[in-house]
Amino acid sequence: MTARTRITLLFTGITAAILLLFSAVIYFSAKENREQEFYSLLNKEAITKANLFFNAHVDKKTLQDIYHNNRQILNEVEVAIYDSSFNLLYHDAVDIDFVKETKTMIEQINQEGEIRFYQEGWQVLGIKHVFEGKPYIIVAAAYDEYGYKKLTNLLNDSLLILFLSIAFLFFTGRFFSKKVFDPLKKMSVQAKQISANKLNLRLPTSGSKDELDELSSTFNAMLNRLENSFDAQKHFVSNIAHELRTPLAAIIAELELAEQPGKTNAEYQKAISDALADARKLARLSNSLLDLAKASYDPSEITFKSVRLDEVLLDAIGLVQRVDRDYRVEFHFEQEFEDDQEISIQGNEYLLKVAFVNLIENACKFSADHKATVGLQFDSEKISLVFTDSGIGIQDADLPHIFSPFYRGANDRFTPGHGIGLSLTQKIVHLHSGDISVTSRQGKGSSFSIRFFRSIPSF
Repeated sequence: MTARTRITLLFTGITAAILLLFSAVIYFSAKENREQEFYSLLNKEAITKANLFFNAHVDKKTLQDIYHNNRQILNEVEVAIYDSSFNLLYHDAVDIDFVKETKTMIEQINQEGEIRFYQEGWQVLGIKHVFEGKPYIIVAAAYDEYGYKKLTNLLNDSLLILFLSIAFLFFTGRFFSKKVFDPLKKMSVQAKQISANKLNLRLPTSGSKDELDELSSTFNAMLNRLENSFDAQKHFVSNIAHELRTPLAAIIAELELAEQPGKTNAEYQKAISDALADARKLARLSNSLLDLAKASYDPSEITFKSVRLDEVLLDAIGLVQRVDRDYRVEFHFEQEFEDDQEISIQGNEYLLKVAFVNLIENACKFSADHKATVGLQFDSEKISLVFTDSGIGIQDADLPHIFSPFYRGANDRFTPGHGIGLSLTQKIVHLHSGDISVTSRQGKGSSFSIRFFRSIPSF
């Protein structure tokens, strides 16, 4: 069953139930009112007939003639008058005597003052009437044909209106549910056309700002992110292929040359040295790609613990200087600290070390004197690290792109690289709820600033 049909049936069922409830309330209220009104009529007829008999002294035969004449054209009230000893004083139609009063009934009326009951559809009222200090019992009975017809007509009309209303509600609900679900149907048709090769397609939006329009906008925003992710993935794979192809091609070429006969030992050694250098480039690239993958994990999958940033920095400096002994790093605190927690954050030591190594290596290799300066300062809200060099600087056109994966600026001619380090560093910093920024002047050097917040800020 489709959602459209379910909603239509639910809407029709609920509304029909409400209409049925109102119809039942109206019908039973009318039924109760008819009963009370007819008992009230019986009471008036009984008192009137008693007054004619006792006060006006109208002859019995005259009263009985009036009853028989009226009974031919309408359901006249049949009245019987007894004294308290069950002696019949008057009866409209002894030959008919529909109620057939008993002594027990008369005694009950005398004791209770009034009784009401039904007999074969007739309503019967027995009341105690006092005239000149003497109690009398009056029994009045009649069939409310007019009232029952009104009730039957009310019931038939109510059922007819109910069935017509249910039909109207069903088709109306069907029509409006179609109107409501038409945009969803269009969205479904469009969504079926979206594939990995057609990520440029989007769901239609009406601009009405309703829930469906908001759903379309949200889905389109998700498609935008997916398209960007696919494009970035394609770009990423293309760049990896390019970065891997160059050193592999160089290694193959060097080995093919070394394979040729007639080479001297020096030429063999040079070929081995060049192949080893290219292999090391591949190893560094592989390590960088693995680190980039780790930095792209969900934070919940990475182990965080309290880490002292000065210790991580010292380890990173040691790693850099072991790789290249020409690199020099100055590390200094901007202020004294008394508690380890003042320079500690919740972080992953390995990833932080990777980020710091990338920044220190960049600062050293782009400086003529291969020197980098690292400063650490803190306050109650954040810990700041500044990595400074006096190198060639970064061109203004390159600054907006330096954190993009595999981006190589105009400075790539000065030193080899893969364009992964700064992108990886930014991912690691963001993973630790921090931010990173850069200022640079050509020919004067660059300064990378990292801020780690003690509480997560809203960027």
